[in-house]
Amino acid sequence: MNLYEHTIVARQDTSPAQIKLLTDKYSKIVEKNDGEIVQTEEWGLLHLAYIIKKNRKGSYIHFKIKGPPKIIDELEKNEILDKNLLRYITIKVKKFDLEAKYFSKKEEYEKKEYKKEYRRD
Repeated sequence: MNLYEHTIVARQDTSPAQIKLLTDKYSKIVEKNDGEIVQTEEWGLLHLAYIIKKNRKGSYIHFKIKGPPKIIDELEKNEILDKNLLRYITIKVKKFDLEAKYFSKKEEYEKKEYKKEYRRD
């Protein structure tokens, strides 16, 4: 089985209910094609590096997927047609990092013990 990290960027005016529907839609596509969703993260509304289709921000959803390569073909085929999405990217990885939360709240980060290890005084 191959391991993939797949991120989609939805339009900035997409409601939380629509984000949930997008997450469910693409999770079902993965499961229908003999794949497994290992982890799903909603990174929230973030600024884009440049304006895409008149949007300055985008809602990010990140999937960690385990399965055959046909899953990615099927996902991208559906994402091209979806008007709510601005961009998507898939990266093949050797192993998942399930511990790190890159877009967590600052308070959650400060509670972690590993922060103390790397702190400079």
